[in-house]
Amino acid sequence: MMSRFEHFPHDADIGVRGFGARKSDAFEQAALALSAIVTDPSAVSPSVRVEVECEAPSDQLLLADWLNRLIYEMAVRHMLFGRYEVAIEGGRLRGQAWGEKLDPSRHAPAVEPKGATLTELRVGPCGEGWVAQCVIDV
Repeated sequence: MMSRFEHFPHDADIGVRGFGARKSDAFEQAALALSAIVTDPSAVSPSVRVEVECEAPSDQLLLADWLNRLIYEMAVRHMLFGRYEVAIEGGRLRGQAWGEKLDPSRHAPAVEPKGATLTELRVGPCGEGWVAQCVIDV
């Protein structure tokens, strides 16, 4: 399965969905979908690396926690991310996000994500790979 992401409509919020051959790939693509709500991820220079760790009792809650930690890092560091790497072992995720400081004139941010919700939260097999999705409050 080829890794990719997409958005799906949900009232006033935005759904993010990541696909990948492995669960970790789907989590990376869901994070890219999160970034793509704000700006084009390919326009973000991967000059600064931020490490993120989280733990949860289920894959679904792990996805929500991962995305919420990324939203937190974007907010407190005034950064955008355009590249992600995830390793998942049991209920523990170790991730890295690469990005740069937000430059409104260059990144033209569309919206500010407020949080990953439990709405339409899903992590599981999909075809020959995995899907990871949830709705982001904007």
